[in-house]
Amino acid sequence: MKIARLSLEQGPRYAVLDEAADDYIVLKDDPLFAGMTPTGQRIPVQDAVLLSPMIPRSKALGFAQATAPGTRPEDVLYFVKPNTAVCGPNDPILIPEWAKGGVHPECELAVVIGRLVKDVPVERAMQAVFGYTVVNDVTGRDTFNGAHKLYDTWLPVGPHIVTDTDPSDFTLTTRVNGEEVATAKVADYPISIAESISVASHLCTLLPGDMVLLGTFATQPVLKPGDEVECNIDGIGTLRNPVMKA
Repeated sequence: MKIARLSLEQGPRYAVLDEAADDYIVLKDDPLFAGMTPTGQRIPVQDAVLLSPMIPRSKALGFAQATAPGTRPEDVLYFVKPNTAVCGPNDPILIPEWAKGGVHPECELAVVIGRLVKDVPVERAMQAVFGYTVVNDVTGRDTFNGAHKLYDTWLPVGPHIVTDTDPSDFTLTTRVNGEEVATAKVADYPISIAESISVASHLCTLLPGDMVLLGTFATQPVLKPGDEVECNIDGIGTLRNPVMKA
């Protein structure tokens, strides 16, 4: 099942993609908390304005240096992105003046947490999963060569949350202005999804709607105003965002 969040006259609403009919079935409430009750309204795909399918209730917890072969959970660096960094499909990624060292895209698989978990063991960690989505973990560097990830618009999310799926065969592809700049397999993550959730839950309590970002596989090119970034995970969709000067 693919879940989206749409901009409608009555405000943002969740919807389920009906691929056979090529439209979205609008839901009465947030499916993370209130199930999948339809309103009866349908929006054709070509008319839909997609928002970020998830605004984390509190945070997105990311893993840095997590994708080299043989990496263990104890080798990984951790960081938190605020929910104010989240934007949706087609929203601009902003480049601030202070990012003299460049701003880079990072296509990643994100796990959407479906229940409150703390110190969950690996063998039970997958019970906490609501679904999966695509994120662009945008990273900037300032004149002191420090990495920054907190800036507004630096966590595009979307286009859908996919539930009831095994993402292990999914491929991650990054394109800038239509040119492929990086590709990798979800199966290449040296730390499993269950291990990642478990580690994250030992660092801090995870709340429904929080996201765990599993890391990127390659150094990406420096972005400039006028670029367009595409982060694609087959099975979920393509997240497109233009790049603009802040």
